[in-house]
Amino acid sequence: MIRSYKIVVSGKVHGVGFRYNAQARAHALGLTGFVRNEHNGTVLTHAEGQEDKINLFIEWCNTGPRLAEVSEVEATEQMVQGYQTFEIKR
Repeated sequence: MIRSYKIVVSGKVHGVGFRYNAQARAHALGLTGFVRNEHNGTVLTHAEGQEDKINLFIEWCNTGPRLAEVSEVEATEQMVQGYQTFEIKR
């Protein structure tokens, strides 16, 4: 069953390649959705896919790329939007 989650990642997550690494991880897991930097310093992701793959993605978000310092991850289930790809939004 396809699940959809809004994921907000806080900490040192801007300027460390978080979005690009998140996109690569999402592609590897077969997820769709998007990732973008927010003005408040967080990274917002909407991810859709199989629940086990979403869980692996959320687990990755708790660490992020090598230079990131993640302090908090909030994952909230939401309505499926039917994304076709996983893209980086600006």
